[in-house]
Amino acid sequence: MNKLNQQQINSNLSKFSGWSFVNNSISKEFRFKDFIEALAFVNTVGLEAEKMDHHPDILMFGWNNVKITISTHDAGGVTEKDFELVQKIEERLK
Repeated sequence: MNKLNQQQINSNLSKFSGWSFVNNSISKEFRFKDFIEALAFVNTVGLEAEKMDHHPDILMFGWNNVKITISTHDAGGVTEKDFELVQKIEERLK
């Protein structure tokens, strides 16, 4: 999978609210009403990522916050596959 250039990344980011490009990755922080909702979200993201064989960095902090950071390590940056996972994550929040 080919690494996207900055213009392609910006174009894809414009389709999603709250995601940003930092340190050669895309990331977003999520806040939930309680620990159980945050944990359920982490599990949902984990299952989707496993189905895709594409695993993000997931940080659960505080008692209701989750940060997802995604990149394609073997491509050395962000690829279309990363945005496919973003799409699946956003769909799960609806």
